[in-house]
Amino acid sequence: GKSGSKIQNTPSKAGGDRYIPSRSTMQMEMANFLLTKENDPADESPTKKEQQKAWAMNLNGFDVEEAKILRLSGKPQNAPEGYQNNLKVLYSQKTTPGSSRKNGRYIPSMPDRILDAPEIHNDYYLNLIDWSSQNFLAVALHNFVYLWSYTSGEIIQLLQMENSDDYISSVSWTKEGNYLAVGTSNAEVQLWDVQQQKRLRNMTSHSSRVGSLSWNSHILSSGARSGHIHHHDVRVAQHHVATLVGHTQEVCGLKWSLDGRYLASGGNDNLVNIWPCTQGDSRDYAPVQTFTQHQGAVKAVAWCPWQSNVLATGGGTSDRHIRIWSVSSGACLAAVDAHSQVCSILWSTNYKELISGHGFAQNQLVIWKYPTMAKVTELRGHTARVLNLTMSPDGATVASAAADETLRLWRCFELDPITKKEKERASSAKSSIIQHSIR
Repeated sequence: GKSGSKIQNTPSKAGGDRYIPSRSTMQMEMANFLLTKENDPADESPTKKEQQKAWAMNLNGFDVEEAKILRLSGKPQNAPEGYQNNLKVLYSQKTTPGSSRKNGRYIPSMPDRILDAPEIHNDYYLNLIDWSSQNFLAVALHNFVYLWSYTSGEIIQLLQMENSDDYISSVSWTKEGNYLAVGTSNAEVQLWDVQQQKRLRNMTSHSSRVGSLSWNSHILSSGARSGHIHHHDVRVAQHHVATLVGHTQEVCGLKWSLDGRYLASGGNDNLVNIWPCTQGDSRDYAPVQTFTQHQGAVKAVAWCPWQSNVLATGGGTSDRHIRIWSVSSGACLAAVDAHSQVCSILWSTNYKELISGHGFAQNQLVIWKYPTMAKVTELRGHTARVLNLTMSPDGATVASAAADETLRLWRCFELDPITKKEKERASSAKSSIIQHSIR
């Protein structure tokens, strides 16, 4: 029977299966004192307590009351402001920054990717990047236009200007992301089929460089250095269907509202004009609103995605303000001093926030809470002024192009996984309803 019993071997190391504490590193005298002190009758005399505290401070370098890790009765005591316990007590009554910000989220302070953008024009008035719904980033570098695939990382050279002295001054994708409009320094507006990598049209109606473009269905609007805005109907041979005259200097900001009702234009004359989507052959176009409060050139114009009549604008070096407007009433809903040149503004589609790109001295991106316009965070890294911002189709990533010849991608509006799944479910359900109705 004994042959079946297990033989226990002596461990090779001393105390191999036991934890033997190192007594030398423990404050045994202090522990003994604290244990015996609990059994002593309490002396409520304030003078006695002060003496004990003074002795403890002299002998140990800390108050024994502060050395307690656990209190078995009553509430934990508050440490004095700025006090650090010598025993490095892990327990703290005060909430940590993470737990106190219940609705906060993690915003990476570093860019997700950095791409080279050699020979990008350091010109405040140009619009040189745009992100398509098919996840291609169009970048104008001097007289080239490159397409960069966010999903695969592939780079495609779409076009090169014939004359090396000419340069690309603006790019803008159609809503579907299959066509790209290109404005040039020699007053042309080109239309390119991206899949075929082929130029479809070359529309000439301006007399000076085209620095801004914006689509509204089949209508392409272009703003020029002359101050004129042209509407092009890309479906017909006589593409130039309207001219908007409301600026005396270069049109550097141009954006159609998401519902297609209004076109917002910002110019080097410090004006913001709101143009209606007028139907018919009338040539008598006039702005429905003109905002004159900016004291610098207005390049940054952006429509709020959840309030169709709300517009954000940003002024240049001599203004430095971001203003929020109600287009229907003409009222300025908010104004905030950004303390630097405002080059671009985007509204987040995932949060009630907006992001702005800036020039000297910090060359930073700033995220603002809406409608309070409280600053959420700043994203730093560019060593020269930010020229343009554009957003990924899922609304999670912002691309910034700067005069330091880099493109930086910031994952600053990423949704948490639960909200992201709910959003994807809602969009897939919506698309299935549309497909069902088409059948």
